[in-house]
Amino acid sequence: MSISPSPTRPCSEAPATGPSPRHYSVGVRIGAGKGAVTVGGGAPIIVQSMTNTDTADVAGTAEQVAALARAGSELVRITVDRNEAAAAVPHIREALDKMGCDVPLIGDFHYIGHKLLADHPACAEALAKYRINPGNVGFKDKKDAQFASMVECAIKNGKAVRIGANWGSLDQDLLTRLMDENAQSKVPLDAGAVTREAMVQSALLSAQRAEEIGLGRDRIILSAKVSNVQDLVTVYRMLAQRSDYAIHLGLTEAGMGSKGIVASAAALGVLLQDGIGDTIRISLTPEPGGDRTVEVKVAQEILQTMGFRTFVPIVAACPGCGRTTSTLFQEMAQDIQKHLVSNMAEWRKTYPGVETLHVAVMGCIVNGPGESKAANIGISLPGTGEAPRCPVYIDGQKDVTLEGTYDELAVAFQKLVDNYVSTKYPRKTAEVANK
Repeated sequence: MSISPSPTRPCSEAPATGPSPRHYSVGVRIGAGKGAVTVGGGAPIIVQSMTNTDTADVAGTAEQVAALARAGSELVRITVDRNEAAAAVPHIREALDKMGCDVPLIGDFHYIGHKLLADHPACAEALAKYRINPGNVGFKDKKDAQFASMVECAIKNGKAVRIGANWGSLDQDLLTRLMDENAQSKVPLDAGAVTREAMVQSALLSAQRAEEIGLGRDRIILSAKVSNVQDLVTVYRMLAQRSDYAIHLGLTEAGMGSKGIVASAAALGVLLQDGIGDTIRISLTPEPGGDRTVEVKVAQEILQTMGFRTFVPIVAACPGCGRTTSTLFQEMAQDIQKHLVSNMAEWRKTYPGVETLHVAVMGCIVNGPGESKAANIGISLPGTGEAPRCPVYIDGQKDVTLEGTYDELAVAFQKLVDNYVSTKYPRKTAEVANK
């Protein structure tokens, strides 16, 4: 069998690279002061997360919120499920302010949110945004009144609202009506298609109702979270096609470990490439006692890997093969990554743009020099049977060749990285850095 060569494509017809243009959405300002962020309206895609502490535990919740904020969460959601939790919210805000943590707090309300907001005005004031699930804000005749009560509270306090439809708690009245209409159709859709439509309608009809009550479009964010990747992509594409509200992305109940990370990255990666999404949350199930900040790091890595934002320097390292039987390059990559992370808080204040730094730690001569040249600074370590010399490349040019023990190499390369940071990035003055 022969394969015909493809015709040569002129450069002017070369396939475009990069994401689709960003879906237009109305910007929503959340919070006040230095910690305030804008979601949508062309602003950078915001990373957010959620605590898993008992909100009634003021100290424990404040500590976890602060940890998430330090990890890079620009919004943090907390559960407000009962009176004790609602009463704790203003004290959590006060504790965070004393720590110097100004991250905006989002209140997650289900079932009795209308009552908690009415009975705890200090809670309503301390939160920067309310999350309302139209599927369980109320049932039957009470639903509209209870939804209106929460929206009116947001209007009174000048707060934003996320209207978040969820596959696991979808408005059953709406779903039943759409299923009945579909059954009467000449060409009925499958149940999955009707459910996706119900998800989208639930969010849009609720947003329309909120606007009728008086909540501005610049105070509304929508989400339609599903636990299946393909359904999620379809639902959010439908939502984006039919509205210009700011959009919160998230694969709900993503799962544990690599499964949750891969599923979230797969779903959100497709949507972000489509230009859809103004804020993201990675809903990972932590191991018992596990580090909650992992979901923040995964969200940042998705955005940085796809080129939407830059948070920390990138360390490129080869995966290793039979040419790299030594663990030298693995140890150095790990050590330099730790060094960068430990210094970033101070470097970010002093050297603007340092988060764009690209470091390469490569394991043999095959790709080592090329990848090192492509980085800002890179080292090519010797593979199995290669001469024990390590060329270092700075901005594409060979700068020096290092030799010695691992400890000597690690110290020397670390000094070169530190020197690169201090000489290649403009230093802020003390006055500017302290503002």
